[in-house]
Amino acid sequence: MDAAPDLAAEPTPVDPAVGLSQPEVDERIAAGRTNAFSADSSRSVWNIVRANVFTLFNAIVGGCFLVLLVLGRWQDALFGLAAFTNAIIGCVQEFRAKAKLDRLALLNAPRARVRRDGEEREIAPAEVVLDDILILRAGDQVPADALVVSGRALQIDESMLTGESEPVDKSPGDEALSGSVVVAGEGAARTTRVGADSYANKFADEAKRFSMVSSELRTSIDRVLTWVGWGVGPIGLLVLNAQMMVAGGWVDAWQSGTWVQAVVNTIASLTAMIPLGLVLVTSIAFAVGAAKLAGRQVLVNELPAVEGLARVDVICLDKTGTLTGGDIRFDGSHPLADAAPGWESALAWYGAAPDANATARCLREPFPVTGAPTEAAAYIPFSSARKWSAVSFGSGAAGGTWVFGAPEMVFGDAASDRGGELGRTVTDLASSGRRTLVLAYSAAPLTDADVEAERLPAAVVPAIVLTFREQVRPDAARTLAYFTAQGVGIRIISGDNPRTVAAIAREVGLDVAEGYDARQLPEDDEQLGEILDGHTVFGRVTPEQKRRMVVALQSRGHVVAMTGDGVNDTFAIKTADIGIAMNSGAAATKAVARLVLLDGQFSHLPAVVAEGRQVIANIERVSMLFLTKTAYATALAILFGVLVLEFPFLPRQLSITDGLTIGIPAFFLALMPNTQRYVPGFLKRSLSFAIPAGLIIAVALTLYTLGAMSLGVEEAQLRTGSTIILAIVGIWVLTVLSRPLNRYKVLVIGAMFIGLVAIFSIPLSTEFFQLTDPGEDCAYLIALVAACTIGAIEVVRFIHRRFVARSLAAYAARGIPEDDRAQAEGMPVSGAEGVSRK
Repeated sequence: MDAAPDLAAEPTPVDPAVGLSQPEVDERIAAGRTNAFSADSSRSVWNIVRANVFTLFNAIVGGCFLVLLVLGRWQDALFGLAAFTNAIIGCVQEFRAKAKLDRLALLNAPRARVRRDGEEREIAPAEVVLDDILILRAGDQVPADALVVSGRALQIDESMLTGESEPVDKSPGDEALSGSVVVAGEGAARTTRVGADSYANKFADEAKRFSMVSSELRTSIDRVLTWVGWGVGPIGLLVLNAQMMVAGGWVDAWQSGTWVQAVVNTIASLTAMIPLGLVLVTSIAFAVGAAKLAGRQVLVNELPAVEGLARVDVICLDKTGTLTGGDIRFDGSHPLADAAPGWESALAWYGAAPDANATARCLREPFPVTGAPTEAAAYIPFSSARKWSAVSFGSGAAGGTWVFGAPEMVFGDAASDRGGELGRTVTDLASSGRRTLVLAYSAAPLTDADVEAERLPAAVVPAIVLTFREQVRPDAARTLAYFTAQGVGIRIISGDNPRTVAAIAREVGLDVAEGYDARQLPEDDEQLGEILDGHTVFGRVTPEQKRRMVVALQSRGHVVAMTGDGVNDTFAIKTADIGIAMNSGAAATKAVARLVLLDGQFSHLPAVVAEGRQVIANIERVSMLFLTKTAYATALAILFGVLVLEFPFLPRQLSITDGLTIGIPAFFLALMPNTQRYVPGFLKRSLSFAIPAGLIIAVALTLYTLGAMSLGVEEAQLRTGSTIILAIVGIWVLTVLSRPLNRYKVLVIGAMFIGLVAIFSIPLSTEFFQLTDPGEDCAYLIALVAACTIGAIEVVRFIHRRFVARSLAAYAARGIPEDDRAQAEGMPVSGAEGVSRK
């Protein structure tokens, strides 16, 4: 979006001294030309519910759940609770995001002043109509796009829209954009665009478009669910046919009623294939991470953003409001040899002046007013166009005229000529990155003609050079050092002068010489990406360029974070993989950001990275538990369907192993401390263990079933034996993936083992789960199959660890800083070997 949209081509003539009449206002209200703006909802409630409830897997699970209830087998329908919980968590998460987006509003001013029928009135901003005459005074926020018709020393801060930190002088004929703030002077302006057509609301309209944060965990899990979804139909038919054939054939099974058990067996095989618990545990891990960060004053607008920042490899920082607090602070005074006496009193007056701008107000503390305030005889207010102001005092220590402004605007080339004292002082101070201003003196008073023409008095001589610095956030340097050490690239992007931005960058510890002027950036995205890879600091960047820069970095394979606080940052923050806003920033920026730093402390970002790493690493660990179950359930269904064998589990029996060897321990393991570095390839590493391990378990259960049938064991005994094997092997897989063990992990695994023993021992539970004594012969078979399966799992784990080590070494060689390679090569990703230690 351009910074200055086109004005209305044919403005309606309106007398600024009178404004609109009431009939004219009524006419515009009837025509809908008001400033009322109610943007469409970011995402409807129905769309959110449909996306989280009416999904393929919820349909499968819900259908199976209802079938079991109709058949009177509610004991086997416990799996339905997981699907219900998933849907609730997903809806709540998106409802929170919707609520924040719907509250998006750029205009915070409670009232607007207009002139109607020759009278000044205060009205709600929504009641402003096209062609209204706005009365603008210091502190007002412009409620609609307008054209200035009159003004006196009118200055408007457009930094939240354009990124320019300096206020802009506004003269008749200039444009005042909605959302900008009057910082000095006063004036009147005629509205030219209202409501949805205004600049601020166009920002809001585009920013409100809903989008979910990019998440490798969520994308990988969705991919697995898609694969399983394609297989559910044909595999379900295969299993159902086998179960009906085992029951005596389709006709006999229907007539005898044995089809009920065939359907129950088929449902058991299908629901075991779906890793619903993985979605639930991931959501819980995100939610717990978000709650912990909230305690650190970090608001997480979307839960997967906890993971996102841990994957970022380039972070783009807006200078104003991010690296700096947006404030100017006094640095020092440097008197010249011929400094006129009384300059301290003159500076005190400038600091205490009612219309003092941000720079002048910095003088109040070092140069306080003592005694009665000095009265000004004549005064020329500061203008950002001429960049100086002047005041005359009739008598006293500070008598004469004092001029305060930019050295080059007051003294021209002499301010940069190192041959003179002024030029030498200004040049040396400016080269250190400080902003320089000069206080000059003339014995001649300001005349009325001087004030009218806004010209300097005669014989002005420099008295003192003053230096100022932008208030750099105290945590900025430390946080940037952390990201640099972690191999995260830094790009500082600002609307300010490139040299000013570069000076701030050097102050926060970055090794940069000069900033790149964004006005020279190419239109070609490929060339833009190359420049972004070769430069760190960029100045004079427009809002649209910020977004293009983010897109260019993403196109080169980077995961990009963008920080900022102004409206001009909104599009870039929304486009970035992770948008981070300061709480002091614009409402629009905070609403579209994934993370909001509530106390504005940049130093919280390392904690967010650590939390994201914990989520990624631990979910990768537990995902192998769930994916192993999906792998063996799918293979088991295919094997038993092809071999026409009765499925060896009831749904309720699978609930035992799902809960005590996967679901419950996964919840605890997902919340463990874990600071290992993020390494791409989560799904590939997880499946490299889960698929072979799942196939081994499926083959083992098939061999056990064939062996048990040859021994002539009863159906209930066969199912009990299958449940015992799966429980033992499941506990072992849990133990393998939890290595290296610590007291916390041993406690979790031990509790699950005790739970399994209790379920197989307590009469009430054995009756509910239909568990019986498998018999002596079957017990030996169970022990043999379980021991062989455990041995095979250890072999798979050994090979998997070597595979992960090679992938980590390759990643370290490509992207991890030299100092961290040793850690990376020995840093097993959750699936590889526990937590790395730093």
